[in-house]
Amino acid sequence: MNTRLSTLARLTLLAALATTGAGAAAKLPALSDEAKAKAAEATAKTAWSGKLADFQLCKAMDRVAALYRADAKKAGKEAPAPVDTPSCADPGAFVYPPAEAKPPIEAAGAHSPPKTAAAPPSTTTPAAAIPPKK
Repeated sequence: MNTRLSTLARLTLLAALATTGAGAAAKLPALSDEAKAKAAEATAKTAWSGKLADFQLCKAMDRVAALYRADAKKAGKEAPAPVDTPSCADPGAFVYPPAEAKPPIEAAGAHSPPKTAAAPPSTTTPAAAIPPKK
């Protein structure tokens, strides 16, 4: 009887987890343009932080190598020849160029005619008096 109860308890627990897990898999709404811009800036800042960390590590390794050579020289030992490595590249200060703001549709001229109107679009002539186009 114990095995039957534990099997029933397992099935009940499994059903409860299956029904509550469906809510967690719901689709999230799309990000706003502002949120996308913030995410892009955070990505750029993270990439810059990585470059800065690499630069700082490079400088620290150069200092340690110079100290090692100086200590070896003081002790009268011959230090091995230095290995040619690329110089440390300073990433500079973090500067994120903000995305260019798009003008509103009306300011972009989307609804404007291609050229400036010389006359109003309508006339006072009745439609019956206008000769048909050939």
